[in-house]
Amino acid sequence: MDWDKLRIFHAVADAGSLTHAGDALRLSQSAVSRQIRALEESLNTTLFHRHARGLILTEQGELLFDATSSMAKRLDAAAARIRDSEEEVFGELRVTTTIGFGSLWLAPRLPKLYEKYPELKIDLMLEERVLDLPMREADVAIRMKEPSQADLVRKRLMGVRMRLYASPSYLKTHGEPLSIEDMSKHRLICQNPRSAQVQAGLSLVQNLMTQDIPSMLTVNNYFGVLQAVIHDLGIGILPDYVTQDFEGVVRVLPEIESVEVPVYLAYPEELRHSKRVDAFRDFVQDEIIEHRRKLREASENS
Repeated sequence: MDWDKLRIFHAVADAGSLTHAGDALRLSQSAVSRQIRALEESLNTTLFHRHARGLILTEQGELLFDATSSMAKRLDAAAARIRDSEEEVFGELRVTTTIGFGSLWLAPRLPKLYEKYPELKIDLMLEERVLDLPMREADVAIRMKEPSQADLVRKRLMGVRMRLYASPSYLKTHGEPLSIEDMSKHRLICQNPRSAQVQAGLSLVQNLMTQDIPSMLTVNNYFGVLQAVIHDLGIGILPDYVTQDFEGVVRVLPEIESVEVPVYLAYPEELRHSKRVDAFRDFVQDEIIEHRRKLREASENS
């Protein structure tokens, strides 16, 4: 199969337009159209449905696009490895983690990484869906459980527990609960039980919901839960790492918490020698050491 035709097909499928693909490839629309027709003839199939709003892949086109997408990711990874300097850290690094951890813990610390490596380009992908690292959907992942995929380098970073927090002004107005039964007098703010989350957090939510909670606010990520807590809407279930970076929340009912949730950093075996990955891994590990030190000092001074 002609690699050049596949490259052009991939560009057209990605853009959904002969004109836009031609602009990206610096080819005329007619040249792109000829290559697509030649590819369809060689495969004896139709790859696109043509209509007024653009091009839509046929079932056969979808199969081919899946294949070319995987090829493109592999080629990007190979190019990144080739570009990796032995002494310098530069280029794009695609990092995936959960919305909560990424927005509340990781993103506020990234200025330190950029200060050290100003030519690094981080593509931070925050979502609860577990991206496929071996298929190059991302370069590095920080996950709330040990990755099960093969061919990954993995390292346990720390443990997290879900706990109850409220704003001082909320507690001044509504009073502080002294037992789990007192939660029946407060609004509970938590992740929606139907949303993707770690089992430990879900178990804590389900346990508290047995207390005949009169009012609830559910959000599909911890960033939203934190914003609601800060704005005095109720008592929220949040990961314990928020206590250091957000002074506007205090812990309530300290005897209630989830089991420990392990946090892992993982990346494909093929990126083991990537300088960009090394730099990011070392940065995260150093920040966790500093995070633990501050928590320890705060505990000793309290």
